[in-house]
Amino acid sequence: MVSNRRRRPIHNIIRLRRRRELSPTVTEFEPPRAPRKVFGTNTILLIGFALLILGGGSLLTLPVAHNGEGFTSMETAYFTSVSAVTVTGHTVVDTSTYWSEFGQAVIFVLMLVGGLGFMVISTFILLLIGQRSTLEERLFSRALMRDTVGVDQLRGLRQMSRLIIIMVFLLYAAGAMMIFWQIHNIDESGTLKALWHSLFLSVASFNNAGFNIIPELPGGSSVARFISKPILLMTMTVLTILGGLGWVLVLDVWRKRRFARFSLETKLVLVTSMLLWASGAGVLYLAEFANAETMGDFSWMDKIVGAVFQSVSVRTAGFSVIDFGQVKDVTKSTFSGLMFIGGAAGSVAGGIKVGTFAVLMAAVISSLRGRAHAEAFGREIHQSQLHRALTVAVLGLATIAIAATMLTTMEPTIPFLDILFDTVSAFATSGTSTGILQETGSGAKYVFMALMCIGRLGPVVLALALVPEEDTAVYRFAQERVRIG
Repeated sequence: MVSNRRRRPIHNIIRLRRRRELSPTVTEFEPPRAPRKVFGTNTILLIGFALLILGGGSLLTLPVAHNGEGFTSMETAYFTSVSAVTVTGHTVVDTSTYWSEFGQAVIFVLMLVGGLGFMVISTFILLLIGQRSTLEERLFSRALMRDTVGVDQLRGLRQMSRLIIIMVFLLYAAGAMMIFWQIHNIDESGTLKALWHSLFLSVASFNNAGFNIIPELPGGSSVARFISKPILLMTMTVLTILGGLGWVLVLDVWRKRRFARFSLETKLVLVTSMLLWASGAGVLYLAEFANAETMGDFSWMDKIVGAVFQSVSVRTAGFSVIDFGQVKDVTKSTFSGLMFIGGAAGSVAGGIKVGTFAVLMAAVISSLRGRAHAEAFGREIHQSQLHRALTVAVLGLATIAIAATMLTTMEPTIPFLDILFDTVSAFATSGTSTGILQETGSGAKYVFMALMCIGRLGPVVLALALVPEEDTAVYRFAQERVRIG
């Protein structure tokens, strides 16, 4: 009997390849980076910076450079040269009495070139003579100028350099005239000598250098004899502020003139700087009000003017009307933090820069408000800028920690807070000192010289050296959370 079972249909499954399986496989490889030339554009700038220090130090060793016989020790000469080129103001000898007029002129030229920005001038000269550079070097220079000088296109650097030089020299002249009006009859010095002192002090104030060649009274501190001359101190304060804010920011304020039209950087720097100046003046006034070693004997007007002057000057310039070796510990710790922040990017001031601190504070405030990105004044700050600011701050803290540890080991008899204060001052190219430099040995002085060079070349340069250009990554790693707090 034949079975009449129905045959079940056979299900034939036809599988079509997906489009991505038919497409060719493309594998991306990160292109190998060509090694930088040994004598590239940026190396030439650094070599020029070193040659300026060496040339200035060599001139200061000559017998004609100081009041006395024989040669100046290389340690003293080169320490002074480094301090002048980096516009720091740290000294191991009295500038007004030790150095002759020739030596003071050498210091004047060194801090003048350093204040105008040696790297900006060198780049400007290289553009004029047509120095060839590779594409990678041009990209690095562009990133460097964008973050330090504020110029995005290298073509605009030539015009900006001319404007900077003209504006700065006009400010030098205006400041010298105001200072001359206040000191022309001091110590019965002649007109020419008073003009020289005025010009020197004007350049030192705008360049935030801290050098002073006007003889001080016995036991005085930098410009302590001028505590009863509020016009002179306010003139120096204005020059210091203009030099510490930077040329690009000042031009932005001059052109736009309304806060709402300012760039985000200008808003952040101005607001943060005002808060820092107010906090520094307030702490100094309250802490040193009754201190007989500092401001205790000042009149109430001199205390107010002195507090404002010191809050501005100590952060970047280094002039002082009081002896910071006798201030309270709270004053030393507060101003150590203020010096670490320093001035604005593209200025003559050192430190990690106000913009760096402002970006970090904006990120903290945004995080507390539950924001995913750093925001300020209705604008979002790019993530790369936050990373760069964090890098600069961490590198700065690490540099100070290492240097302070070395100095504490070398000079165990000096109080740690004094060492920390002077260490931050050298790194921030401030120049304010507690008076320990004369007590330190040769090894400690070399550490301070290295700190001044690092601080002047800029933490931003170190960060850009690690990440020269914001390239798009070929790949990204898998994300994984880490517990914070």
